[in-house]
Amino acid sequence: MGREIERKFLLKGDAWRDLTEGVHYRQGYLNSARERTVRIRTISDKGFLTIKGITVGATRLEYEYEIPKDECNAMLDDLVEKPIIEKKRYKLDYMGFTWEIDEFFGENKGLIVAEVELESEDQKFEMPEWIGEEVTGDSRYFNSNLIHHPYSKW
Repeated sequence: MGREIERKFLLKGDAWRDLTEGVHYRQGYLNSARERTVRIRTISDKGFLTIKGITVGATRLEYEYEIPKDECNAMLDDLVEKPIIEKKRYKLDYMGFTWEIDEFFGENKGLIVAEVELESEDQKFEMPEWIGEEVTGDSRYFNSNLIHHPYSKW
């Protein structure tokens, strides 16, 4: 069974930008119910289907499968809830952990968040100087909620 344990943070400053390059993501939700989400997305030349369970604390079930990119693009164009999420993801290694920074575009332009994946909810880690306020428990920052309540309308 797949489990995802991650913590999410806002950023302060742009010092992280000089440390990495981003990859464009395009994603949408076939189902954005709180109890389960079914997401599809493209990352570079690949497509993915991801099913996630409800978040409890910083943990949730997660299953991900690669799917043909052309079929993924067709579903993004014709089947998903709108608006789709467009973002650039930057990955940075810091003190033994990989940080993923998402810079959003379109209806969510201006939002930038960082996530770190952990092995347990109480696992200790050092935060880079560019990490700000923690928003792990704030559902406004869930990608699945950004389609219904885009950042530009907060």
